[in-house]
Amino acid sequence: MRRYETICIIDPDLSQDERDPIFERLNDLVPQQGGFVVDQDEWGNQKLAYEIKKKARGYYVRIDYCGTGALVDEMERFFRIDDRVLKYMTILLEEDADVEAIKAEMAAAAEAKTQKEQAEQAKADAAAEAAVEEEAAAPEEPVAPITTTANEEEE
Repeated sequence: MRRYETICIIDPDLSQDERDPIFERLNDLVPQQGGFVVDQDEWGNQKLAYEIKKKARGYYVRIDYCGTGALVDEMERFFRIDDRVLKYMTILLEEDADVEAIKAEMAAAAEAKTQKEQAEQAKADAAAEAAVEEEAAAPEEPVAPITTTANEEEE
């Protein structure tokens, strides 16, 4: 199995709801052809180097996946048919990708991300608890009685 990276530029005038069917179609297409998606990055709206179909900006998406040449052909056929896709480019990253190693790497990255999030949450919880304890331990300052002067009583 080979590892590919496809970058596509989608019409920037589409809303997120209008872009979602494109991504759903791609995410459905990859497993149908016997591949799997390693990563999908949405880079958002970026300025184009030159106008494409009278558009100065485009919505960039990078898809990293493993599959066969038939999968690439089918994805590119979909991009050619769909008018919402302005441009696309597919690059071969690895000729013989080790699928199990990639899946293990993805699992390790997900585990590391989970541990990092848990550590950050624990740190935030500890800071909040320390702030509450510090507030409870601080002695209350006496409140000075309010006195009025003769000038204020006349008004």
